[in-house]
Amino acid sequence: MTGALSTAQAYDRCEAITREHAANFYYGIRLLARERRRAMCAAYAFARRIDDVGDGDLAPQRKRELLDEAAAQLAALEAGGRPASPQDPVLVALADAHARFRLPPGALGELIDGVRMDVDGVSYERFDDLVVYCRRVAGAIGRVCLAIFATRAGGVRNDAEQWPRMEGLADDLGVALQVTNILRDVREDAENGRVYLPGEDLRRFGVLAGEEGRRGGGRGEADDMPSAALLRARLDDGGASVDGLVALVRFEAERAERWFAHGLELVPLLDRRSAACVSAMAGIYHRLLGRIEADPQRALRGRVSLSGGEKALVAVRSVVTGRA
Repeated sequence: MTGALSTAQAYDRCEAITREHAANFYYGIRLLARERRRAMCAAYAFARRIDDVGDGDLAPQRKRELLDEAAAQLAALEAGGRPASPQDPVLVALADAHARFRLPPGALGELIDGVRMDVDGVSYERFDDLVVYCRRVAGAIGRVCLAIFATRAGGVRNDAEQWPRMEGLADDLGVALQVTNILRDVREDAENGRVYLPGEDLRRFGVLAGEEGRRGGGRGEADDMPSAALLRARLDDGGASVDGLVALVRFEAERAERWFAHGLELVPLLDRRSAACVSAMAGIYHRLLGRIEADPQRALRGRVSLSGGEKALVAVRSVVTGRA
């Protein structure tokens, strides 16, 4: 491909990426007016690119190089308002969205920092340590979404006095969504060599014993993490450790419920269509969390999901009631 892409072409590509990959979020995104929907798709497509680096099969050093490259491209875009490559549809669309909606500087950079934590094999001793990660990979995206929801033409916030509170609520809702993801993917993550559940909680519920998992909470290589192989063994042994895991999943789900309860206070502060979008996206994850909490053993056997019909029902209810 030669020559610069038009903004319309760039947004079309980002929408295609979002339709293909955003299995849960697109149910909410599609409820927005065209300009906001396209900006959301640009942000999602960039986030997807970063996540794909972290989840891919490349060597860790190569992943770090790609993340550094993306961070430099993002910094240039935020400083100058132009994409580093006029042929890159994601950067072209994101530059336009950044100009239209005053996306918060540094927020997408926090996402990159969060994915670096995955690449570097960071583990988490306490839940507060895990919250730092959740705020980077999900809360930051929530703040980007909020800017798109709550900015009018000309870059004026709908409610400047409420803005700090709204940002905090968007951040908290992101934590709720990410903890739900972690509970959904406990087995899949362990099979991929990752453990997100806090070490102190794994010991508290008898999944790990003694000093196991006590070295988390900082940057380090994979051998500094609570052993994913050990967690896989606990998942498979059928003994008391599985009972501990069931109790642990319920405990973390109750935590996530509290983050949802606080984060969803954002909804009535938004305009109707933005509120419906947030309600649909959060509602799908909230229903998923309820399913995990009701049957933790099912979640520990494999990924729990909702059917397309269930997701559509949540989206319709969000339009009708404005609630998640």
